Amino acid sequence: MTATPAIERTVSLSMADAEQAIRAALADQGFGVLTEIDIAATLKAKIGVERAPLKILGACNPGFADQALRLEPSVALLLPCNVVLAATDSGTRVSIADPRTMMSDPSFSELADGAAAKLIAAIEALPD
Repeated sequence: MTATPAIERTVSLSMADAEQAIRAALADQGFGVLTEIDIAATLKAKIGVERAPLKILGACNPGFADQALRLEPSVALLLPCNVVLAATDSGTRVSIADPRTMMSDPSFSELADGAAAKLIAAIEALPD
């Protein structure tokens, strides 16, 4: 399986601090978090598997979502945009699915570029 190219950065923050920071940075860029899935806790509860902390936040910018859905309703399959927080030995890796690779149709290029710019700004706003 080929990994989806991501916008990502590893920070020296704990998972909790990185989550708080990325939520604030996303909000500053017009994104809200609609969903959250604690993968590690879910696997532990459902099948007894212990794993390093891993959480998925479903982020959405209503303006971008509306534009994308007007262009192609099936884009709903890609919403919300996944923001993944994973514990590492040196802190937390924050990865965001890159809308430019997820929406490669030329009719989406301006929209995908705009969304990517805001997501890049959010990840760059994280403290080291």
